[in-house]
Amino acid sequence: MRRVLITGVSGVGKSTVVAALTALGHTAVDTDYGGYCSPGPDVEPPKPTAEPGWVWNEARLRRLLDAGGDPRFVSGCVPNQGRFYADFDRIVLLSAAPEVVRRRLVGRSGNDYGKTPGALAQALRDQAEVEPLLRPGATLEIDTDAPLDAVMPRLLRHALT
Repeated sequence: MRRVLITGVSGVGKSTVVAALTALGHTAVDTDYGGYCSPGPDVEPPKPTAEPGWVWNEARLRRLLDAGGDPRFVSGCVPNQGRFYADFDRIVLLSAAPEVVRRRLVGRSGNDYGKTPGALAQALRDQAEVEPLLRPGATLEIDTDAPLDAVMPRLLRHALT
């Protein structure tokens, strides 16, 4: 079974890519939802939706990775994700220019993170600080300024070969 981590900061398109993968019939999980994140790695999630600064609940993520499915795409960007890099065959970093991230965060629906001036400023700081830390672990970086119909074939080619 192939396992692929899709990572990147808020607003780069992880949820959009997960939805596209699911629509194509792939097993894809956005760990911001479903109780995969919690305030600590061994803390039971107090709610099903992640909060900024939360980490993967390591037991729950381990069960997800061990559950099977071929291929399995997992999406997320959390401080403890590096502990799981060896469990993934590919790590795809999604990135976008700061002005694109700003536009997406302000305009998106279904997730309020980044909509207030303070949260938006924090998200852009996170991009500047966190994205360079993610780059060395990635097996591929995809600039999601490109249209989704250009992003998906590149992602799938890398993930499935």
